[in-house]
Amino acid sequence: MHTVDTHPLGVAPAIAPIIAVGLAAGLLGGLFGVGGGLIIVPGLMALGFERKLAHGTSLTAFLPIVFASVVTYLAHGHVDWPVALFLTVGSIGGAILGTRLLDVVPKRTLTIVFVIAIVLTATRLLLDTETLGRVELSAGDMIFLVAVGFIAGTLAGLLGIGGGIITVPAMMVGLGLVAVVAKGTSAAVIIPTAIMGTMRNRRTGNVEVRTAVIIGLAGVPTAVVGGIVSGHLSDTVSNISFAALLLVVAAIQLRTLREPIDRTLVAEQAFE
Repeated sequence: MHTVDTHPLGVAPAIAPIIAVGLAAGLLGGLFGVGGGLIIVPGLMALGFERKLAHGTSLTAFLPIVFASVVTYLAHGHVDWPVALFLTVGSIGGAILGTRLLDVVPKRTLTIVFVIAIVLTATRLLLDTETLGRVELSAGDMIFLVAVGFIAGTLAGLLGIGGGIITVPAMMVGLGLVAVVAKGTSAAVIIPTAIMGTMRNRRTGNVEVRTAVIIGLAGVPTAVVGGIVSGHLSDTVSNISFAALLLVVAAIQLRTLREPIDRTLVAEQAFE
C-alpha cells in the first residue's frame, strides 16, 4: 500500500542538519535572549524551505528554546517581570499583525525588512551604552514598552524571529537595564508571542511541525548552556559579539537579494 508524501519539500530533509540548526539556535537564544530565528530561518532556507514556511516554522521551533532560556535566567534572578508584562501586552498584538502580513508581503520585501532590522540593531549595540539598572516605571516608560513590544511582536510574526533583537537593546538604552536582565526579560516575552504566532501560522499552513519539534528539542541543552555563560559576560563583550553575529546574518541574507528572480517568483509577486 502506497502513501502520499505530503511533506512541503516533497522529501523530508535529513535529521542531522536540522539538529545542527537547533543546537546553534539554542546557544544563540541562551546567550542573547533571542528566539534563535536569526539562525533557524537561514538554516531552514539552506535546507530547501521556502522563505515564508521557514519564517513560520522558526517561530514554532524556538518555543522550547526560549522556555529553557527563561528557566535558566530566572534561576539567577535575571528576569524583570513588570517590564516583561508591558512588553507582552504589545507583542501579542504585534504577533497577530505580523502573521497576517506573512501571507501578504512579497518574499523579497521580507528579506529587506529582515536585513534592515538586524543592521539597525547591530549599529545600536556597537554604540557602547553604560547600563546601571532601571528606576521605577513611569507612565511614559509603560507606553514605550508597549510600543516596543508591538514592533517586536510584528517582526516575530512576520520574520520568524523572537523579537529580542528589538527588545534587548530597547530595554538597555531606553530603561537602563543591565544586559543580562534585558536578555532574560526578552526571553520571557518571546514565549507568549511565539505561542500566538504559532497558532495563527498553523491555520495558514506556514509551519512544518516535524522540523520545528526537532529544532526546538535540539536547542534546549545549548540554550541552558548559553544562559549560564551569558551571566558571566561583560556588557561590552556581549554587545560586540551580538552585533557581529547580526552583521554576518545580514550579509548572508543580502546575498539572496542578488539572486536572479525566476518566472515563478515574478508571477507570485504579481498577485501579492
